[in-house]
Amino acid sequence: MISEVDGLRTIAVLNQKGGVGKTTTAVNAAAALAAAGRRVIVIDLDPQAHLTIHLGVEPQAIRAGAYEVLTQSADFMQSLMLVRPNLWLLAANINLVGAETELVSVVGREIILREAMQACQNEFDFCLIDCAPSLGLLSLNALAAAQEVLIPLQPHFLALQGFGKLLQTVDLVNKRINRHLRVTGVLLCMYDTRASLPNEVRADIERFLNSARGTNSAWAEAQLLPTFIRRNIKLAEAPSYGKTIFEYDPDCNGAEDYAKVAKFFLGIEDEPEQTLAATPPIEIREVHLPVPQCYTPVPIWTEPTVPAEPQGDVPAGTPQP
Repeated sequence: MISEVDGLRTIAVLNQKGGVGKTTTAVNAAAALAAAGRRVIVIDLDPQAHLTIHLGVEPQAIRAGAYEVLTQSADFMQSLMLVRPNLWLLAANINLVGAETELVSVVGREIILREAMQACQNEFDFCLIDCAPSLGLLSLNALAAAQEVLIPLQPHFLALQGFGKLLQTVDLVNKRINRHLRVTGVLLCMYDTRASLPNEVRADIERFLNSARGTNSAWAEAQLLPTFIRRNIKLAEAPSYGKTIFEYDPDCNGAEDYAKVAKFFLGIEDEPEQTLAATPPIEIREVHLPVPQCYTPVPIWTEPTVPAEPQGDVPAGTPQP
């Protein structure tokens, strides 16, 4: 069990493979932590901007976000958006895809995000970074800024093929750029409780992590989270409504599972028949900083516009609106 520490805990949610639950984990774990009264930042470092969309924000509507912070030295605090009580977002859009090319000749390009975040170290409790599905410069900036890495993983053997490479990358960053970086844990997502394979993969990961105990590797203290994320269609539906799972269906398995993930990071022992999803916020602590109030979230889906009826006589052959 992880206990709370003073200051900002920055957690990179990382896996170089796409579709394993990174964004779903970052959004819903952050939402559960915010509901528990913690001041939380989520950073979208994926050019696809799925985390931004998941929180109901239109990517092209943002004035400043991750791209501007990384490439134009935009102020980190001024670029945050208050999207829920106790939950701030550093948004992304497609412009982020050009960041790696633009920064190729910049000295210290791998620590830009870490330096930008210095001013907020004592103003927030948690920061979760949704990394791009690659091990490029964007993910490197996340690892340089974080103290912890959470690895969402699908419980099948093909998903394990890149697991060792991912750990080696974290270890390399730990030795050369960020000596505080550690792998906190592995979270199994899309877990099918009816199949035997997930249990076999789970046992293999536990053996692997236990074999690293006592070494000086970056994953020596990593653990398999004591909960897993069950397959749940509600988790797939929530992003299209711009909602977290706690807003979309607070009674579903997905809400229960992510509440347990938040409890893991808070160091709270799970209590029977009680989850953070069903618990009212402990305290809404506003941060009195020069952070702009959130844009009104732009709906992801809008009703089609119905053309107005033509007025008066319209000459034959005139194109209708």
